[in-house]
Amino acid sequence: MRNMDQGKIGTFIMERRKGKGLTQAQLAERLNITDRAVSKWETGLSLT
Repeated sequence: MRNMDQGKIGTFIMERRKGKGLTQAQLAERLNITDRAVSKWETGLSLT
């Protein structure tokens, strides 16, 4: 996947998370992942 696509996906995730009033840590807890993973998604560094 190209970086531009990752950036768009990251922005989408961040907007949805903020729209629900969740912090990265809260979203991570709900998904049983680390908040670092959420951060990487939102910045487009990784989608895995």
